[in-house]
Formats: sequence, structure tokens, C-alpha cells
Amino acid sequence: MNTNSTADRIRRQLSSVDPAAHITDDELARSRNRSLAAMQPATEVLPEADGIAVPGETSTYPAPTKLSERRPRRARIILMSAAAAAVVAALIAGDVIGLAGWRGGATAQAAEVLNNAAQMTIKTTDPKVLPGQYLRIKSTNVWASYTSEQDGSEYRWLDTEKSDMYIPADRSGEWVWQRSGRVPTTFFDAKSKAYAQKQDIKPSPELLRARSGAFYGGPGSWTAADLSKPPRDPYRLLNSIYKQTLGRGQSVDGEALVFIADLLRTGLVPADLRAALYKAAAMIPGVTVTEGQANLDGRTGVAIGRLEEGPAQTRQELIIDPKTGLLIGERSVLSQAQIGFPAGTATTWTAIETSVSNTAP
Repeated sequence: MNTNSTADRIRRQLSSVDPAAHITDDELARSRNRSLAAMQPATEVLPEADGIAVPGETSTYPAPTKLSERRPRRARIILMSAAAAAVVAALIAGDVIGLAGWRGGATAQAAEVLNNAAQMTIKTTDPKVLPGQYLRIKSTNVWASYTSEQDGSEYRWLDTEKSDMYIPADRSGEWVWQRSGRVPTTFFDAKSKAYAQKQDIKPSPELLRARSGAFYGGPGSWTAADLSKPPRDPYRLLNSIYKQTLGRGQSVDGEALVFIADLLRTGLVPADLRAALYKAAAMIPGVTVTEGQANLDGRTGVAIGRLEEGPAQTRQELIIDPKTGLLIGERSVLSQAQIGFPAGTATTWTAIETSVSNTAP
């Protein structure tokens, strides 16, 4: 194998995907050595089972009101050309050489917070759910809502919903999900508030039951088996995430962080995978400490995030309790005023809290 020619070929291919990326010989060597060291044997290819099914991404949720249509959790904008996507897919498919580690990573401050959180989360015992008990995941969720009238008038606000999930010790058993329903809570102009009050929008609470968490007729992807398969090596894990999110979002790095945030907010991720996800996030270029004292639903932690410079102009953030390494929640914040929402607005956010319950509704 001609190492120099291989390096030149990969460098040329990557430049077609990201013209700003500059890969030095030392970076390439370090990246390849880390990959090869993580592979046993070196020619092993990650099986498809390494994929992570993120709860909620494929589920269909009925709109709580006829006016407040559910906006997608994240805007999925396809910006990468088919040829470029094929190049990146070929590079990261087997994890021998991937995107992780080539173009730098988080800032030193953010990497320190994330790596410390990874160490702390390993020391923090996951809730032990005994037979007959339930893992209870309480969350507060906020989404942006939008509606328009025939005369062209547009109205926007933020909806809030409370969620209470009960997961049995035997995850193939019956899960229970209590949802308060969405209700308008935050307004940014008087006309939208007056409109919502006139429409008298009411929440639509639900009490759902489904074996294996297969709510709304879904495939039940929230099982323990899903989270036992991803690699625990952060380098291989991040490359696996890059592969799964290829072609989505505004950038490969931004979508990787969104994926990590979406997975962590489920509250189901075991400590060893949480630690690997934190370390993987520390390897994503552009990740910084965005707020040292971030308040989310009355709890305070450190906000780690990444700014997207594309059309959305949003900052994806994880809020972490540095004392325990546990995730308080995640949010998407506008860096510039957009479509009626002022700069600094968290247009979506989720705060989570886990415990063990002896009963379920």
C-alpha cells in the first residue's frame, strides 16, 4: 500500500466536500493510527447494528390543536451534493479512516467540561430498576408554533408540554406515557397573544400504553438493545454518528451534535454510552462553552454548544451538570432574529429528570 498516494487521494476527496478543510500529514497519520488502534482486527467493518435509533425521530405525533401544527424537531436541510456525500460515506463507512479528529475539535474549555463530565458520569450510578418497578423520565418540552390566516396574517409563539414516561424493568413489557398536551406559553408580540387567547387553544392530554414503547404504532425503537450496540470508543462512535447523519442538516458537524443531543435527551442512555457521547462531542469542530451558568427549567449547568452559520442561524446546546456529569437538558437557540422570534430565543428545548417509581398511572 502506497501511504503517500492514499493520503493525497483522501486529501483531494475531502477538499471537494469542505474546501476550507486542510489536513496535514501529521493530522492524517494521527487520525489513521487512532482508527487502526481502535479496530480489532484492523480490517473489521462496523456492522449496521452500530446504528443508534433515536427515539421520536420516526414517530408520528398527532397535532394537539388544529392551529398549532407540530414543527419538526430539527430542520433537515440537504445541502451536500450526492457525489460529495458518496465520498464521505466511503471514507467513514468502515471507520478505518473517518471524519473524526481531522479538522480539530471543541475548544479547550469545552473539551475540558465534556471530558470531565464523561469522567463524572461513569462515577454516577444509573438508577437501578428492580422487577415490578419503572424508570420514570419526567421532561418539560418547548417548541415553536406557527399559524397563518387566509388574509396573510401570521402568528407565532412557544408551546410547552409536560411529559411523564414510565419504562418497566423488563423493557419488552408495557410502557406508560402521560402527556399534558401542548399549550401556548410564551409570546413575542401582542397580536399573536391576542390571537391565541381568542382561539382559546386548549391542550389535548394523553395517557398512552404500549409494549416495548411502541407508541403511535411505531416499531418500538426505545428498547435497551438499541443502546447496547453503538461503539463505546468515542472515535469510532463519532464516525458512526457521522455516517448515520450524512446529508442531513446544514453541516456534518452540526448534525452530529444534534444527533448526540437528541439521543441524550431521551434519558435512557446508560453511563458508559453517555461518557462516550460526551467525549465524541469534544471531538466536533466548533463546539464551545456558550454559557457558564445556563438555567433550564429551574436547574443550572454549563451550556456546551455549536453555532450554525447557515440559513437557520441557530446554536445547538447541551446543558450539563458538571458535578454529576448528568444531562439537565438541551436546547436550540437563535443567534439572530428570525421569523418573528428575537435573537437569543430557545425555539426548542427539553429539560429531563430521571428517577425510579414503584407504580405507573
